[in-house]
Amino acid sequence: MGGPALTSKWSVEGEAMCPYRLVLEHVTSRWGVLVLIVLLERPYRFSELRRAIGRVSEKMLTQTLQTLERDGLVHRDAKPVIPPRVDYSLTDLGREAADQVKTLASWTEERMDAVLEARQAYDERKAGQANGEL
Repeated sequence: MGGPALTSKWSVEGEAMCPYRLVLEHVTSRWGVLVLIVLLERPYRFSELRRAIGRVSEKMLTQTLQTLERDGLVHRDAKPVIPPRVDYSLTDLGREAADQVKTLASWTEERMDAVLEARQAYDERKAGQANGEL
C-alpha cells in the first residue's frame, strides 16, 4: 500500500494539503467508528443511535454525525412532521467506510488476547527495568 507518493502525502509538511488525513481521523475517531458500525445495521433516529452507542454525549454525537454527513458518509433525513423526525443512515460511501472499520474492529476483538499478552509482557519488562534488572 505505500509508495513514494503515499509516503509524501503523509508527511507532516503536507498535512494541510492532505484532506484524506482529516477524513481518516473522522472515520477512525472514537465515536466515528461506533456510529459507522451501528449504522451498518439500519437507519437510526438520533435517540436510538445514542442508546445503541452508549456513553456518548448529545453534543459529541451531534458533532460526529455532522462531520460524517459533511464527508458524505452519513445521510440525514429530516421529515417535516410534528414532532420532528430525523433519521440517520449510511450513504454508499459511508457503507464502504463502515465495512472497512468493522473489519478492523472485528480483528481487534479477535486478537485481544494477543494484545493483552503483549501488554503484560511489556509491563513486566518495564517493571524489571525500573528495578534495575536487564
